[in-house]
Amino acid sequence: MLVISTGFAFAQEPFVSVQTDDKNYDEGDTIVISGKVQTVVGGTPVTLQILTSGNLVDIAQITVAQDGTYSHTILAEGPLWNNAGEYLIRVLYGDGNMAETKFNYTPESGAVETTTNFEVDAGSHGTFDVEYTIKGGTVKNMIVDSDIFALIVQVDSTDEGVITLDLPREFIGAEKQDGKDDTFIILIDGIEVAYQESVVHADSRVITINFEQGDSDIEIIGTYVVPEFGTIVMMVLLVGIMATIILTRTKFQIKI
Repeated sequence: MLVISTGFAFAQEPFVSVQTDDKNYDEGDTIVISGKVQTVVGGTPVTLQILTSGNLVDIAQITVAQDGTYSHTILAEGPLWNNAGEYLIRVLYGDGNMAETKFNYTPESGAVETTTNFEVDAGSHGTFDVEYTIKGGTVKNMIVDSDIFALIVQVDSTDEGVITLDLPREFIGAEKQDGKDDTFIILIDGIEVAYQESVVHADSRVITINFEQGDSDIEIIGTYVVPEFGTIVMMVLLVGIMATIILTRTKFQIKI
């Protein structure tokens, strides 16, 4: 008689879990902490602790819902939120049940903000400078794309951040037919995003763009980029269209 024994191994879920809505926070951000307990013990709250370098930054007791879930928000600011680096979230529930997760935090004093000029290659037109301020990353390159009348800003975004660019009108702009300012189209890695324009000068436009960690290519698309590129391309296009119309009319007259 042959006896076959079959065993099944199941992964056991932790008694209590914890997670955050992000892994990187700056001073003033809201941290959303959530999790679940497998068995609800009536009237027992989840005890939450936030620590850095062994020092307690925040503590709270959180009510657990009937389905075992819990959620809590904390504003990352105050006298104990001074140190940049890794922070630990520890939750305790019942007798000896614990879970942990980590996140990175940057106070305002630790956020690096860089203001400088970038020399952009404009081909046979030479070069031009774009002044910029960036926080949350660094600028790797700025490239003129004459095909789409764009300036492409390549960034290394190590965190959520913001970049402000002072765009010289002589080399890039967005204008209506009457010469008045039009809106730029801003794409980040191919996705259109909003931007803010706070300062308008006679010789430049200052725009501010927010980006996320991991973003790389910021395309600023206008109606011209470097007069030598944009204006001439448009003129050639118009001449081509007019020539096509004239030839079409001539052929039509010959057929008649």
